[in-house]
Amino acid sequence: MSTGLAHSALRGHRPAFAGTFVAALFAATVVSASMTLLVSTSAKGLSAPARAALAANGVGDTGVVMLIGSIYLSIFVIASTMGTAVTQQHRELALVRAIGARPRQVRRAVVVQAVAAAVPAALAGSLLGGGLVSRVWLAGLRAHGLVPAEVTYRFSWLALPVCLAVAVVTSALAALLASLRFSLLRPARALDEASAGRRGLGRVRAPLGVLAVAGGVGLSVALAHQSSDDAAQASFLVLLLFCAGTGLLGPRIVGPAAWLVSAPARRFGGSARLAMLNVRSQPRRFAAAVVPLVLVTGFGLTKIAMHTTAAYRTGSPGSTGEVWLDYFGTGLYAGFAAIAAANTLAMISFERRRDIALLRVVGTLPGQVRSMAAWEAGIVAATALVLGAAVALATLAPMLASAFGSWIPYLPWPAALAVAGATLALTLLATGIPVRSALRRRAIRTLAAS
Repeated sequence: MSTGLAHSALRGHRPAFAGTFVAALFAATVVSASMTLLVSTSAKGLSAPARAALAANGVGDTGVVMLIGSIYLSIFVIASTMGTAVTQQHRELALVRAIGARPRQVRRAVVVQAVAAAVPAALAGSLLGGGLVSRVWLAGLRAHGLVPAEVTYRFSWLALPVCLAVAVVTSALAALLASLRFSLLRPARALDEASAGRRGLGRVRAPLGVLAVAGGVGLSVALAHQSSDDAAQASFLVLLLFCAGTGLLGPRIVGPAAWLVSAPARRFGGSARLAMLNVRSQPRRFAAAVVPLVLVTGFGLTKIAMHTTAAYRTGSPGSTGEVWLDYFGTGLYAGFAAIAAANTLAMISFERRRDIALLRVVGTLPGQVRSMAAWEAGIVAATALVLGAAVALATLAPMLASAFGSWIPYLPWPAALAVAGATLALTLLATGIPVRSALRRRAIRTLAAS
């Protein structure tokens, strides 16, 4: 049997692979911007005073850290998005296995589609990041005195192979790994698992997640006894370890957190109770939505609280230029993660078109469906805020203890409300738009098509 059969079965999930295109596009944009900035601020061809100014401000070291961080985030987000996209197709994969498709044909079809989405995304993102975002970034560095006027923008094609490697290789590997185990199951068991979902985390994923969290805790404790500069430099690694652990453990962390957050919802009517039951009964699905949001809130709260605490304790958040650089880089990462989170939420909402149609067939009104979706978005946002705040606190603790003798951060209420409001708005939009789109279509047509 040819792989064309598997391709035909997977065409019904185009929104999922459109989502992987978006994730790869913005990943390539951030990587290309960081790479181009690093090339533009290199000391090659500069005068001795200009090289000294760059070295004094640590722009080169900052560029390397941001490039490494952007590559890590890109791999993390693309792998998470691709895993969600493949999981949404388990039912179709099980069906083509049942009618004779071989495991390698299924895997090949998934990988080909992943590469087909990643290649154009990497090309477009390389041009967008290297041609636009890096220009704005460099202009801001010059305006704040972090780089001398002698440093000019230099576009480099070196960013293109890096973007292709990150986007294409990560997408292909993530698709292969996400489909590997499932493609090897017997068709009957595959159909059963596609309907009920997989309950365990896997023999490799769970230990890696525990190791990442334990490493984050151990490093955080160790940094509390180091100098404030050393703690500040290594805090980014603590943040990455906790985010990686949250992503790997997924349902095991998100499930209990969502259970606690959703408990008060039962008091607010049937739509809220249904939303609470949906979140609790499908922890794997909602973990895929929460994890990218934890990245956003974790990064945002860490950087904001770092400067607001410094201003509260010393009267100054730090050098204006350094603060701007910190906020710009964090904004770039947080914006990327926010888009990835919205993308994942939209993918999950599109997947639920059949569930929404079933609710309508049994008499649920459109307003009740929209209310249920809004409550689910609120629960997802609250869960992400709780976990993101925990990650930020664990990241900040050693740095604040070294610098100020206290691990307690200071975050003004306007800043806290802004982060919470932005997270809630993101979840409401990303879930509400697909749900409204599903409600416009006749329920019988949706069920017949599925």
